[in-house]
Amino acid sequence: RETMCLAQLFLQSGTAYECLSALGEKGLVQFRDLNQNVSSFQRKFVGEVKRCEELERILAYLVQEINRADIPLPEGETSPPAPPLKQVLEMQEQLQKLEVELREVTKNKEKLRKNLLELIEYTHMLRVTKTFVKRNVEFEPTYEEFPPLESDSLLDYSCMQRLGAKLGFVSGLINQGKVEAFEKMLWRVCKGYTIVTYAELDEPLEDPETGEVIKWYVFLISFWGEQIGHKVKKICDCYHCHVYPYPGTAEERREIQEGLNTRIQDLYTVLHKTEDYLRQVLCKAAESVYSHAVQVKKMKAIYHMLNMCSLDVTNKCLIAEVWCPEADLHELRRALEEGSRESGATIPSFMNTIPTKETPPTLIRTNKFTEGFQNIVDAYGVGSYREVNPALFTIITFPFLFAVMFGDFGHGFVMFLFALLLVLNENHPRLNQSQEIMRMFFNGRYILLLMGLFSVYTGLVYNDCFSKSVNLFGSGWSVAAMYSSSHTPAEQGKMVLWNDSVVRHNRVLQLDPSVPGVFQGPYPLGIDPIWNLATNRLTFLNSFKMKMSVILGIIHMTFGVILGIFNHLHFRKKFNIYLVSVPELLFMLCIFGYLIFMIIYKWLVYSAETSRVAPSILIEFINMFLFPASETNGLYSGQEHVQRLLLAVTALAVPVLFLGKPLFLLWLHNGRNCFGASRSGYTLIRKDSEEEVSLLGSQDVEEGNHQIEDGCREMMCEEFNFGEILMTQVIHSIEYCLGCISNTASYLRLWALSLAHAQLSDVLWTMLVRVGLRVDTTYGVLLLLPVTALFAVLTIFILLIMEGLSAFLHAIRLHWVEFQNKFYVGAGTKFVPFSFRLLSSKFSDDVA
Repeated sequence: RETMCLAQLFLQSGTAYECLSALGEKGLVQFRDLNQNVSSFQRKFVGEVKRCEELERILAYLVQEINRADIPLPEGETSPPAPPLKQVLEMQEQLQKLEVELREVTKNKEKLRKNLLELIEYTHMLRVTKTFVKRNVEFEPTYEEFPPLESDSLLDYSCMQRLGAKLGFVSGLINQGKVEAFEKMLWRVCKGYTIVTYAELDEPLEDPETGEVIKWYVFLISFWGEQIGHKVKKICDCYHCHVYPYPGTAEERREIQEGLNTRIQDLYTVLHKTEDYLRQVLCKAAESVYSHAVQVKKMKAIYHMLNMCSLDVTNKCLIAEVWCPEADLHELRRALEEGSRESGATIPSFMNTIPTKETPPTLIRTNKFTEGFQNIVDAYGVGSYREVNPALFTIITFPFLFAVMFGDFGHGFVMFLFALLLVLNENHPRLNQSQEIMRMFFNGRYILLLMGLFSVYTGLVYNDCFSKSVNLFGSGWSVAAMYSSSHTPAEQGKMVLWNDSVVRHNRVLQLDPSVPGVFQGPYPLGIDPIWNLATNRLTFLNSFKMKMSVILGIIHMTFGVILGIFNHLHFRKKFNIYLVSVPELLFMLCIFGYLIFMIIYKWLVYSAETSRVAPSILIEFINMFLFPASETNGLYSGQEHVQRLLLAVTALAVPVLFLGKPLFLLWLHNGRNCFGASRSGYTLIRKDSEEEVSLLGSQDVEEGNHQIEDGCREMMCEEFNFGEILMTQVIHSIEYCLGCISNTASYLRLWALSLAHAQLSDVLWTMLVRVGLRVDTTYGVLLLLPVTALFAVLTIFILLIMEGLSAFLHAIRLHWVEFQNKFYVGAGTKFVPFSFRLLSSKFSDDVA
């Protein structure tokens, strides 16, 4: 972890923008907000921020219009720097003029398009309504006349003449879904004094108002009387009908039709020219919109940082406080000099470091290989400042524990090849811009690579390749040695051997390793392939994997406790080593470390000849706590005395773990009143910690003493709370002691998931490949191809993806809960530098 320091920047008002631009390009510092009590709308550079937001709004409008015109948006490979202040006004004026021009041209285009659609609707209306009313060529009625009685027998001529009614027409288009309701409304309101004729258009038309393509009906309403006519027009307005004038004569209809055709042609011409001009303007804007968007985003970020600075009394200098890695202080000074030089200021900006008791943010430098593993740790919690970083050890332990659960040579090799393909093509632009799921695989490509590589290793140890064993070195078991013909008569009388009758009449035969020549030695690497044929294979593998899981888990947890010692050494809390870490180690090793010893001792001491008299490890481990009255056959002589000694050490370690640290801090606190001294040189890690309050008020024998003021001493006396310290330590101790048992059992998931993966793989092979291979030669070749394809698909989706995800999540849990809680606090804050590289590189986000 990087050592951080708090630095104070003194920025001249004329050079502050350029200096922050140089700092943003390098990404060296994290700014502290010195105006936390000031509202965002009352800060000095709020006007500049609003200007940037206005420019972002204009750019968002430009991008929207460019996308609507289907013009490709170029994304530059290089990021342009923040614009100089003298170019900002010029860029703002240019973008505003472009926006006004685009809005005007777009408005005219929409107006022309709407006019064109209305004219097209009008022509369709005239074409359809021409067939509605049949008129005599010699007699063309007008609006003031009635049609002849013989042409419309439904009209009572004398009645209408007495009322003095006048004939009128309303024509137009209505949405298909409103026709029925429209007709009913006309009938109810007009009481039958209207005649409605309508017909559906052959083709859907675009709505001039909404632009939606829908089906239309052309209607023609004949009515009598002016009052009825007003009602009809109001109803048409309510149903959003597109009403157009209805020609009274055939000659008028022809003139209107000819005029419409001419206007439509003219509108098509003008509309095409307008669209061409609009496309030219948008193409020109698309060339620079990306660089403008990046520049505006950088400029806005600079002003946000300037709003965190405070002004000096003369209002000529901005003061900023930043966290910076000590290794980058030289680069920080160089960036300030570069910004001052670009602005042409006579007085340069400068910086100096200031001492502080505040906890700095945590910075851990990563590369493309370690970034994925660091993200796994940070997902649990960002490490406290200068705390041991478990990501370094996670690089090895995480893929290894995953591989223990996923151990299969074939599946691991497929995963390794997939990850290797991603690593070799990591600079391909399509992988960086892929969808979310594919991008997750791409970001974790090195994790997948190691997981696949370790799975190949554990697959060789398990001797498991797609659920089948591979005989690479030759089996260490010999079947021929079990036949009675290969032994002397004396040996045949002492041992249970095979003959032709035994082989012929027994379905299950058992190899006896105590028979000379049957077991010739262990397999050079992993499990002997003969176990793949054995009926007790599962029993043997379960015993092996269960013990292996316990051994790995206890080693992993013990390593976590040891890492906690390095934390105590770094933070100069040596009393925690003797009063916390050492009792924890004794508790872990005296119980569970002894369990590992018994497992390994039984493996080494007992052979095939003496295996029948070997005691059960589980029974011996239980008897260690129960103190049985009767004598038992132990693993070794003196076992009872050793176990009692270990239990005595454990019994002494528990009260020390519970009470040692609180009593020691109480002694330090009370001893301070006698000596009147305070510990010096202690770095605060967590604020308001009772432990730190005691340490700050205690005697420091190693580093010397110094007097403190009486008021400070009284304040520390009030802050110290022994009850809270005691309760915290008791809770931690209970959690640790119970956790050692539950966490050890939790590591059995290594065995359980390994068993599940092997059984799923075996089921898949049995149900698919074995069935395909057992078909006769006539159809076997034809059946084998789809069976192999189905086997490959199911292997990828079930065994690689689903089982791989399951093992991945369980490996994460083992690291977060069982390993990291032994030493890792994870209560820090991440160092987030002011860096333009952290701004979104995607164009759509830049203008969002």
